This record gives sequence, structure tokens and C-alpha cells, in this order.
Amino acid sequence: MQPINLHDYEVLAQQRLARPVWDYYQGGSDDEISLSENRAAFARLRLRPRVLVDVNNCSTATSVLTRELTMPIMVAPTAAHGMAHREGECATIQGVDAAGSGMIVSNDATYSLEDVSRASRGVRWYQLYIRTLPDAQRLVQRAEAAGYQAIVLTVDTPLLSRRERDRRNNLGSFERTYYPRAFAGNVATARGNEDDGKRVAYAGHTLTWDIIAWLRTHTSLPIIVKGILTAEDATLAVQHGVEGIIVSNHGGRQLDGAIAPIEALPEIVAAAGSQCAIYLDGGIRRGTDVLKALALGAQAVMIGRPVLWGLTVAGSEGVKHVLEILQQELHSAMILVGAPTVKHLSRSLIQWTRND
Repeated sequence: MQPINLHDYEVLAQQRLARPVWDYYQGGSDDEISLSENRAAFARLRLRPRVLVDVNNCSTATSVLTRELTMPIMVAPTAAHGMAHREGECATIQGVDAAGSGMIVSNDATYSLEDVSRASRGVRWYQLYIRTLPDAQRLVQRAEAAGYQAIVLTVDTPLLSRRERDRRNNLGSFERTYYPRAFAGNVATARGNEDDGKRVAYAGHTLTWDIIAWLRTHTSLPIIVKGILTAEDATLAVQHGVEGIIVSNHGGRQLDGAIAPIEALPEIVAAAGSQCAIYLDGGIRRGTDVLKALALGAQAVMIGRPVLWGLTVAGSEGVKHVLEILQQELHSAMILVGAPTVKHLSRSLIQWTRND
């Protein structure tokens, strides 16, 4: 079957992946309420199209942190691409480059941040979890030296949530037999762990907003904060001088029952949108989803799981195709709502509906 949408890639990927890997990629926390709500929230948004607008030269092009992209769609940080494809994140970023998009490389990648950067000539940002301060200092300095263009600090992980699919699959035992192959000998350097490859506890439960100032002393790269869901925290982020915010509930993998990012987006844009860039991830599956997020004030969106599906099915070409499908769907949707460029997308195109 030749995939024609992201759902087709999802079906094909599930057929190819071992059950523990599939559940790791697909699963959320606890009852997976936030996971399902990330999609359902988009369905509660309706479009108010305008007609008789000249859309003959409709373009999806945009820029992020002054870098040009062919589309306002980037790749969110997701761990362990090596379980989907032997070339892991190196294949992913090659597909991203070919599509004219950009990628946030996970702190828990299966290849070292240097290996992934060498595979790319395009837009690449580095995601940072802070496990220890010395470890974080080394990682941001390595990322800067390797040519990454921003640091994406993930702030919604003071501890790892209960992910019951992984517990049922005994993922820890599965990792011990699978990761030595999947991580191609780069476990320690790729994951920011100690030299023996063992996991290190997150330091997130001790972090406060002062961590932004600490990061500034160790890198000159722009700092983007990922995991903001409230206007209050968006305001604090601006006060601490971040260059961007990613509205995210970690793909439904952390606090179950947390608000869907698309529902949190308007208040965050109102609080901080004129002072820093606003991005969104979580639940994007169609070009109309991208359009809705942009119309509500996001500068770009990020996709996670669909990229893993494309990588599983067809390597870098699959990643490229997934992004191109979304871009083509967005392009069609922009024409149909009467928006010749992404700058013409506004909240006036959106109507909220409620089922509760």
C-alpha cells in the first residue's frame, strides 16, 4: 500500500514494529486521557473560510529564528529512533532536510548529537533534559560546537510519569536486549548518561526558573522552553528572557488530564506572543490541524509520532514523505480558507465548538 496520509503510515508502522517498541512510541501516561484529548481538541475547532481571495501563489514558507523553512512544520524531539530504523536520527534528519523542514534532536537520541548534526545541513535544535548540572553544561557546549542553532529545555519532567504500557511490556528488560543494537554503541554519549550507560535520575524536581540564567552562562544559543501550558508560566518565561515557548503536554506522556496544547495556545499567545516565538506540538495529524494552530497564533508546529511511523516504513524517504503530506494538506487548506501565506492565517478563521 502506498501511504497517502499519516494514518496509512501509522497502520504500516504498527505492522513492522515489535509490540514493546510500538507501545513505547504510541503510549501515554496512566489512562491516556491527555493522549486522546490532544486529537479530540482539534476536532472541536471549526474553520470559517473566506472566499474570492487571490490564492494563486499560495505559499507555506516561513522562518524560525531567522532560518527559512518550506513549511511551518518541524520535528519534535522523540527518543530512540534507532528502534524504528537502524540509522536512527541520522536517517530522520536527512529526511527532514530533504523536505525543507527542521528538527529538534532528542537528548535521548540513539546516535550522538555530533553524529546527527554531521548528517544535516539544515535547521537543527538540541533538546535538553537536565539530569545533573555538569552533564547539562557539557551537552549544551557540545551542541553549540556541533552546529545546533538553539537549545530546547524541556521543563515538564520533574519526574517520569507512570507509563503503564511500558510497565506491562517490561520495557526495561526489553531495552537491555534491544538497545545495544539500536544505539549502535552510542548509548552513553547519546543519552547524556554516565560512561557505563546506566540511566541517571532527572534533576527536574529541583529546578526553578533560575535555570534559564544558569544556561545563559554556558551557551550563547537561543533558549526555547518546551512544556508550557498556562499563561502564568508563559509570562514567567518571557520575564526570564527565553526566545521561544513550545506549548506542549509531552504528547500526553507526562501529567494525564493536562489540558490539550491547542486549547492552551490562545491564552499563551495572549500572554507572550508579542514577546517571543510560540510553537506547538501534540496531536497534529492533518494539514488542517497545522492551519488551526497557526490561526490561533503559533509560529510553527512540531510533529513526533508520525515521523517515527515514516521512519519505520521507509527510512529517510518515509520521514520526507510524512512532512510533504502535511505540507500539501496545509497548502490545500490555506487555499480553501482564503489565506495566500501563513501570515494571513488569523483567529477570525476559527470557531470553537463544545461537546460538553
